[in-house]
Amino acid sequence: MFSPYKMVKVGQVNVAFVGAVLEDTPTVVTPSGIAGLEFRDEAASINAVMPEIMAQKPDAVIALIHQGGTAQAKYDELDCSTLQGPVVDVVRALDKNVSAVMTGHTHQGYSCRVDGRVVVQGEAQGHLLQRLDLTIDLDRRAVTAVEGRNVFVDPAGPKDARMTEIVARADELTKPVASRVVATLGAEQITRKANAAGESALGDVIADSQLAATRAPEFGGAVIAFMNPGGIRADLPGTPNPAMTVTYGEVFTVQPFGNLLTVMTLTGAQIKTLLEQQLFEDTASGPRRILQVSEGFAYTWDQSRPTGDKVVKMSLNGQPIDPAAAYRVTVNSFLADGGDNFTVLREGKDRLGGALDIDAFQNYLKAAPVKPGPQNRITRLN
Repeated sequence: MFSPYKMVKVGQVNVAFVGAVLEDTPTVVTPSGIAGLEFRDEAASINAVMPEIMAQKPDAVIALIHQGGTAQAKYDELDCSTLQGPVVDVVRALDKNVSAVMTGHTHQGYSCRVDGRVVVQGEAQGHLLQRLDLTIDLDRRAVTAVEGRNVFVDPAGPKDARMTEIVARADELTKPVASRVVATLGAEQITRKANAAGESALGDVIADSQLAATRAPEFGGAVIAFMNPGGIRADLPGTPNPAMTVTYGEVFTVQPFGNLLTVMTLTGAQIKTLLEQQLFEDTASGPRRILQVSEGFAYTWDQSRPTGDKVVKMSLNGQPIDPAAAYRVTVNSFLADGGDNFTVLREGKDRLGGALDIDAFQNYLKAAPVKPGPQNRITRLN
């Protein structure tokens, strides 16, 4: 049976590490991949195993939680008091024997205290290393002090020889495929940076590629495509290329998940619901989430309006979207299962599976030199 904790001997002391996955996991992964699993409150889950952990007489307990927050403090500021977000309530509810909490999910760098307890996060992609310094009284077997900090990881520093060998071997095996030029763009770079309305040039291109792959009747007869911004992992290419060529590795870096395209029928009313399920602004639990849309579809949202009623206009090829009419819509398989909390997509009917998203993207880029467009499909008011 899998254990949610592990006892580690560090010098003369025993440290228990206990982990908890994100309670909101069903909203950020493909739902079909976690069918039958239950995700519970992080604090309650950790507290439930604390009696078992404490029975082994650990000298300290550290919680590892895939939940996080945001802080106004810089990553190297110690003991900040500005932490906000869901993790704050989680920490406050944890058993008093948990000495410190290492967090994630929000990709922030901070070292804060919540009700006196250290809470740290090391940003993302190995940029920072979370470090905890614990002072333990060996006579009383008790933690007397905890200090949390983030250590900057210098990529120019010495590298582990064994890991370097593994990376070199992987690079050797994949380089022939990754370095293959697959297309020439009409610009040195197309970026995923979103404008004030939430639209990006690369998001437009990807949505267009998915529509192009599913527009034909035999491939679904789609008229609209939506792309989740979280699935766009990099600019294309990562740095501007004067030659304007892109390789398969660069295309894969943009879309690495291998999702299948799915065409379904939605009513105009369901499309409106879909757009209302977006996160229009950053929150403590994560960044805003604006779907990227294909050419021909346009909509306007008003920030001053209440949640659930922000979208004020939708059109397809200049004609208003009819709430009662049926439209063939393309999304990737992650979204089709209700990923990113776009639950209305589970109601889509007459589904038809299609190509891999990366294949549709690659084929679209090959067809003609693509360049950044005007980014005028999404309009924001107020």
